Amino acid sequence: MTILRSGIPVLMGALALAHTGCGSNSSERTPTGPRPAASGAEGQVRAMAVAPSLGAADPFAVLGASTVTNVISPGTLLTGNLGVSPGNAVTGFPPGVFTGTLHLNDATAIQAQTDVTTAYNALAGQVCNVDLTGIDLGGLTLTPGAYCFSSSAQLTGTLTLNGLGNAGSVWVFQIGSTLTTASGSRVVFINSGQPCGTFWQVGSSATLGTTTDFAGNILALASITLNTDANNVGGLFARTAAVTLDSNLVSRVGSCGGGPQPTPTPLPSPVPALPDVALWGLLALLLASGVFVLGRR
Repeated sequence: MTILRSGIPVLMGALALAHTGCGSNSSERTPTGPRPAASGAEGQVRAMAVAPSLGAADPFAVLGASTVTNVISPGTLLTGNLGVSPGNAVTGFPPGVFTGTLHLNDATAIQAQTDVTTAYNALAGQVCNVDLTGIDLGGLTLTPGAYCFSSSAQLTGTLTLNGLGNAGSVWVFQIGSTLTTASGSRVVFINSGQPCGTFWQVGSSATLGTTTDFAGNILALASITLNTDANNVGGLFARTAAVTLDSNLVSRVGSCGGGPQPTPTPLPSPVPALPDVALWGLLALLLASGVFVLGRR
């Protein structure tokens, strides 16, 4: 009788094990697939901003429409081509320096302006993920996506762009009128973000304040002005008016968007379940033991 009493809990435990679905066919097992990919500060899936092709404009550090003027100072260095179209006036080089080729309303500059217009329209036509109208960009940390301003945009301080570990991350800023930065403002990147994935579509004119360290390709409908010692890692593209420079460093970066997304982290695998054959073999053994004990009672 003692043997029977000690065997019954084992038998009941085995039956409970089978009932809770420890076998491979149970619908209650922990999933072993990857978590869904997500982005954004709260882990919400968001629409993806798209980097447009710059086409013939890709090699340009600066491309103006009416003129490109460098205030007479030796401090301006452009890494990339310099051009203008439909105007043909570029002044202040030298003493300003550029590392590429000068294009004065030639076929290359004309095609570059056409491609800038195409890219500008592509940027303006993207779906806005977050409306930042009336919010200063200074102090914000933004993950990849499209951000819009119905009127002007202002940067005072530091804007941080978080690439979430993806070197192909893209930020699109759609600005209804002007883009202005205060003196000493900065755009910085963390977690693999890059200037080549950042685009500023400006509905009128862009002005970078003195000693600003900016980043991204600026495509402005009208003019672009960089005040003294303002720098930009990215091209400056003015569609209808002038680009004005004063002791600035400007480096072309093209576009790098559309790279691979980060690989999702898989969930931990559950403890392997007993195969069905082994489970039922164990039950049969326990039942046989129970019958044997009852037979000897």
